[in-house]
Amino acid sequence: MSLSFIGHDFLLALGEPPHALRKWFGPHPYGVWPWAVEALGEATPIVMQGEIDIEAIAAMQPDLIVGQWSGMTRREYQLLSRIAPTVPPQTRFGDYGTPWQEMLRTLGRATGRLEQAEEIIAGIDARFHDIRQAHPEWEGASSVMVWAGQIGAYNARDIRGQFIEALGFKVPEAINTRASFNNYYALIPPEDLSPIDVEALIWLDAGGSVSQLERMSLRPTLRAYGEGREIYADVLLSAALSHSSPLSLNYALDRLVPLLEAAMDGDPATPVASTAEAGLLPEGF
Repeated sequence: MSLSFIGHDFLLALGEPPHALRKWFGPHPYGVWPWAVEALGEATPIVMQGEIDIEAIAAMQPDLIVGQWSGMTRREYQLLSRIAPTVPPQTRFGDYGTPWQEMLRTLGRATGRLEQAEEIIAGIDARFHDIRQAHPEWEGASSVMVWAGQIGAYNARDIRGQFIEALGFKVPEAINTRASFNNYYALIPPEDLSPIDVEALIWLDAGGSVSQLERMSLRPTLRAYGEGREIYADVLLSAALSHSSPLSLNYALDRLVPLLEAAMDGDPATPVASTAEAGLLPEGF
């Protein structure tokens, strides 16, 4: 069973459909997003939501409890580990900062599928490497993933920050230094957007972000806005980046890399397709 908000993706990647899972967000059946539907197959897991319910979990008699990326407390771990072997968050990474490779490798050991996990890791890491090698102009360029509305920018310890840095970009230190060890994003005041004034600005959308961006009065002061380097990630792409699982990463790369290429081609007149489709390009583009 997976109490992790994204752990079911990792189990599915290993061919281990969970008996029960904890749904994170979205309208999809069983809390499984499109990139993982094929791996789910005919499985019909029990869906849990909200806080961890120790009694309900005990009643399910699980043989393994996945707690990475779950916000599990030490006390909850102590109770759950009496029910079944439990994989807790790794303290050195915090609640939500464990790299996807480490999460998959840990679950590979726990399920007896370590060799398969290593093969998956090698394949995805190779794809990141090849993309990075093909785009030397991205190396060291500043980039950050940001939610609109209450403006939140993810630092380099978050899985979204890890994703963009794996492509060669760098999350600004102004973002990294604004967050504590177990807090993976920095809240940016709408009256001062300078911390997100980066070369490739990726706007994430959980629903309703387009209208929020249109109302952001200081957005036109950002370099990325005026130079055509804003990238709008729709709800599906944003969710894929937020899961950063072995199943969602390839989907995210397929979608995001062409958008980054358009944004970073050195020609401000090149429109970023997703930003154009959302109606977020500056006037005159």
